[in-house]
Amino acid sequence: MNNVLFVGFKGKNNASGMLVEQIAPDHLLLTNSFAGLRRDIDSVPNEYDYIVMFGVDKTLTDSVRIDKIASLNGIKKATAINLQSIKEKLADRGVPAEISEMPTAYLCNEAYWHMLEKFSGRAVFIHVPTIKNVDECFVERMKKVFQGGMEF
Repeated sequence: MNNVLFVGFKGKNNASGMLVEQIAPDHLLLTNSFAGLRRDIDSVPNEYDYIVMFGVDKTLTDSVRIDKIASLNGIKKATAINLQSIKEKLADRGVPAEISEMPTAYLCNEAYWHMLEKFSGRAVFIHVPTIKNVDECFVERMKKVFQGGMEF
């Protein structure tokens, strides 16, 4: 079984943080600042096989977006994880997903880039809807996808 760290962002109404708290007792909530998230990521032990990161995209309502690439200062990094497999597992649980090769331009992208760098591509970033678009059914479906030894 893989040793997986689930990562979201801090914030009272941040759907990503609320989701990782539901998925796994062993999780990390990143600080919502560039310097803070870098310190948070630097402090993650290298013992994890995979990192599953979540962030919020206010344009999503009932689906998720799986990011393949992060870009920082013109340097792109891509995940080594099989995203198609994750997309299919999400679909099997009723969560529509798309795979994106277009990096975002804010904290999510920077956090993803640093995690890809630190873990040699063994990270994935999934954008989820905001708290107003996330209900208990969505959370339960996501838990079923990611709890219990998902193989990457």
